[in-house]
Amino acid sequence: MYQKKIANTLSCGSVLTKEVLHGKWKSTLLSCIAQGVRRPSAMQRTIPSATRRVLNVQLTEMEQHGLIAKTVFPELPPRVEYHLTSLGQSLLPVIAVMEEWGNTHRTELEQVLAVSLAELPG
Repeated sequence: MYQKKIANTLSCGSVLTKEVLHGKWKSTLLSCIAQGVRRPSAMQRTIPSATRRVLNVQLTEMEQHGLIAKTVFPELPPRVEYHLTSLGQSLLPVIAVMEEWGNTHRTELEQVLAVSLAELPG
């Protein structure tokens, strides 16, 4: 796993929050699990632009952070389901506020982000 060269100072609550939500799909995955999408294959269908590997890495990180828990069913083929822990549940209002803010400022943000993406070399 990637190791950061400069350690984060975790003295600020917003840094802690960003640390556990850092990842393109983490807030989306938490929302999916909260809405009943519990199996990795269903999450992949819900978020088709995310690769299976990235989803698995981010699910593992969230499990390590205590946001979700994994249940492995002893059957063939193996079946895995995720559910939110109480810590993960406590993040849902934060994610809802972030979504509301994004939707409120959608027009402005889409314009700014379109310009930013167009300026990238490539």
